[in-house]
Amino acid sequence: MSEKKYYYGTGRRKTAVARVRLYLDDKTNTLNGASYDVPEKIKEPLASVGKADSFGISVKVCGGGVSSWQDAIRLGIARALVAYNDEFRTTLKKSGFLSRDPREKERKKPGLKKARRAPQWSKR
Repeated sequence: MSEKKYYYGTGRRKTAVARVRLYLDDKTNTLNGASYDVPEKIKEPLASVGKADSFGISVKVCGGGVSSWQDAIRLGIARALVAYNDEFRTTLKKSGFLSRDPREKERKKPGLKKARRAPQWSKR
């Protein structure tokens, strides 16, 4: 039985979608093809299971903004760790790394300026 080349996880937040690959043999970190210095917020799932420097992380992200990217990447890393070793699931779940944040932008309704903002009302 040959070992897998990488472990995959998908993370989403708002409109950001991150496709994460964890490599055991290659320790370089890339974001959308460019070299990337990973912030501590993103490494939290790896640190919680004691594998902070064991993987190289390759990420492709589209949509959303910088904060949404970080949350999506963090969820993707947590899901890839579960694919790597199913015993990490309980630790990651208790720490809250496997739960997706369901908040999305509310759609604009007709007759309103934004989703809930009504036009300014004047008495005369």
